Amino acid sequence: MIRRQQISTRIALAVVLLAGAASASELDDRIAGANLKRGQLFYMQCKTCHDLEAGLPHKVGPNLNGILGRKAGAAAGFKYSDVLLKSGVVWSRETLDAWIRQPAALVPGNAMAYPGIANDADRAAVIAWMLANGADGAAKP
Repeated sequence: MIRRQQISTRIALAVVLLAGAASASELDDRIAGANLKRGQLFYMQCKTCHDLEAGLPHKVGPNLNGILGRKAGAAAGFKYSDVLLKSGVVWSRETLDAWIRQPAALVPGNAMAYPGIANDADRAAVIAWMLANGADGAAKP
């Protein structure tokens, strides 16, 4: 049986994705044209709590290697908040874009203390840099 919190979280997810997210093709275009150096600079904020390299241990936040296609809360060995575990989020470019925009809007009550990045181009740059550095789980040279 689905509890009220799960329903509220799923409704919030749908509203955030529908209201503020670009279409998949618009997001793909932004990511394709993104400035990787800018993405690297923005990712430095993320690196305080997250790594992308395979095999590195979790920090304050989980290792993000291979995050694309993974269900939120599924990285083995990391203790997630209950709301994230029950969110139903599966990480895609679109959900990452919504999360990086404003984590508290995508999954209200989550434990990540990060306000987000409002600028579309800056979010695309972060996602592009993540994709180039392990977010898809591919081995990097």
